[in-house]
Amino acid sequence: MAKSKEGSVGRRKFLTNAAATAAAIAGQGQVADAQQTASDEDEQEHEHQTVPSDIALRVKALETVLVEKEMVDPAELDEVVDTYENKVGPRNGARVVARAWVDSGYKERLLADATEPIAELGYGGAQGEYMVVVENTPTVHNLVVCTLCSCYPWPTLGLPPVWYKSAPYRSRAVIEPRGVLREFGVELDDDVEVRVWDSTAEIRYLVLPERPAGTENMTEAELAEIVTRDSMIGVAQVTPPAAAGGGA
Repeated sequence: MAKSKEGSVGRRKFLTNAAATAAAIAGQGQVADAQQTASDEDEQEHEHQTVPSDIALRVKALETVLVEKEMVDPAELDEVVDTYENKVGPRNGARVVARAWVDSGYKERLLADATEPIAELGYGGAQGEYMVVVENTPTVHNLVVCTLCSCYPWPTLGLPPVWYKSAPYRSRAVIEPRGVLREFGVELDDDVEVRVWDSTAEIRYLVLPERPAGTENMTEAELAEIVTRDSMIGVAQVTPPAAAGGGA
């Protein structure tokens, strides 16, 4: 019960702080009272409350203002959040990879012009208007980066991970890709060529990982389960589950 009470107090403080910030932005005043209320509740919850980050507070404040001014519909915001939490993400890309592994005709079309074959599985639209798929082989390993910002194929991989958007990754992936891969746990032989693909506002890349040995008896659905987001960016390789050899 105590834990539940702390969580409730934390939520109230968060909303109070956000409302205070929103009021300041909207020029509606009464910030002092809201901040005093937040201070009083802070004394009750001690140090156990995890304080939201500045960016979280700013986003909540902006959302509050926009909703109050009827510039944004909360239901539409919820729909957007639900889309990126439950309807798009790496599982989509994993289905594309698994289909290519079991269907040679699909794979051939995917490597020739990926946009349409990916759309056939229902994945397309914003941030995925023009897709290029590059294949890993025993002699070639592909790595995807966006050196200018964080261009990323949302329909197939969801939202980009924090490290993908970081300056160190964006620069080092081009300068020393083998070093970056080693830090992710990918050790390549010297005779394996590393190709780095720089995403742009027009083009999004997806890596088709090598199908691991021992997965010959796995179904397409089972194969999709072992494909990871990182393997489709190129910073990881796909490894089969222990029971893959038995087709489980």
